[in-house]
Amino acid sequence: EHAPWRYNGIKRTSYHSKRPAPQPPHILTTTMSTVPQSTSQDPPHHGINDGSGEACGSHSYALVDEEGKVVSRDESLTEILISKGVKEANFISAIVSLGEATAHIAVILQNYVDHSYAGTQNSSGDDQLHLDIDCDNAVFRAIREAGVFSIAASEETPEEVDVSPKTTKEDGPLYSLGFDPLDGSSIIDANFSVGSIFGIWPGKGLLGRTGREQVASVVSLYGPRTTLIIALPSKSRDGDGQSDITFEVTLVKDRSHWEVSRPEVILKPAKKVFAPGNLRATNDNAKYDALVKHWISDRYTLRYSGGMVPDVYHMFAKSGGVFSNVSSEKAKAKLRLLYEVAAMGLLVECAGGVTTHEFEDKSVLDFAVDDL
Repeated sequence: EHAPWRYNGIKRTSYHSKRPAPQPPHILTTTMSTVPQSTSQDPPHHGINDGSGEACGSHSYALVDEEGKVVSRDESLTEILISKGVKEANFISAIVSLGEATAHIAVILQNYVDHSYAGTQNSSGDDQLHLDIDCDNAVFRAIREAGVFSIAASEETPEEVDVSPKTTKEDGPLYSLGFDPLDGSSIIDANFSVGSIFGIWPGKGLLGRTGREQVASVVSLYGPRTTLIIALPSKSRDGDGQSDITFEVTLVKDRSHWEVSRPEVILKPAKKVFAPGNLRATNDNAKYDALVKHWISDRYTLRYSGGMVPDVYHMFAKSGGVFSNVSSEKAKAKLRLLYEVAAMGLLVECAGGVTTHEFEDKSVLDFAVDDL
């Protein structure tokens, strides 16, 4: 999906070129750009990966999976999800499989020394690292092994790949997954924190679905710690009076166990922190330029790394802030509805924030995916 997006943490606000209106403190502003048209200079393939989940030949999962540690990871995350009101077995398995993918990607990143490119581009037109492909395969491998997904598509494999199990689990529903296996590959060479983004939809298929239909979204952060932040809308939690919830778990004990590190993440309205992405757009987007100047003049604290996951995650950790990524005629942003915006939007809204389209006064969760 390529279209302009803007998230607001509290409400939609208007502004003009002379003096922008005060902005709420936890805002996400994002914009999608159009996929570049193919030219004769383009790499031979867009999205080299095939979704097979082939194991990375350079890195072994043995150390992270040996001696039954994988079982401990599964069991610990399962118990946490049950405590949060998740009862359906296949749904639990779906989220647990993303925990497994996260543990495996953490191993790949820890051993990453090859900075070479694969000679191809992903769906956003970015040159793909071999690392992008390895992380993509780690996710496909984990979800295929889980046996509870029917369709999956990623920024590195931009097509609806059939990942249905050979034998369906008895009476269990299947799910579809849209994901970005490695958000921040452009900053990983500096050893910055990076992440993965996952959106889970019920049933089969991703095209035509809105972010509001998601039953969960998960974001992984790879830094000094490996963590998951999980959003569960009320409809995904059993029991009377259940509300939306966002919470964090951390991979501990030599990557053998998940432990709750933040029982609930709540965005609050009084956090003057901002992360302005795509600042080049301020050169020919007067409204964005005025908004950034407003944040500066109002003495907001800058926290920006260049990666969506670490920048937004910082706001979850600090209970508020503003993330923006706005386009202009000369500087298009690249965030995608299916692979990044819908999942992150669900996290923001389940934590008490509000998301807003850049040009339309409605949540990004209410737009349908019309392109992979």
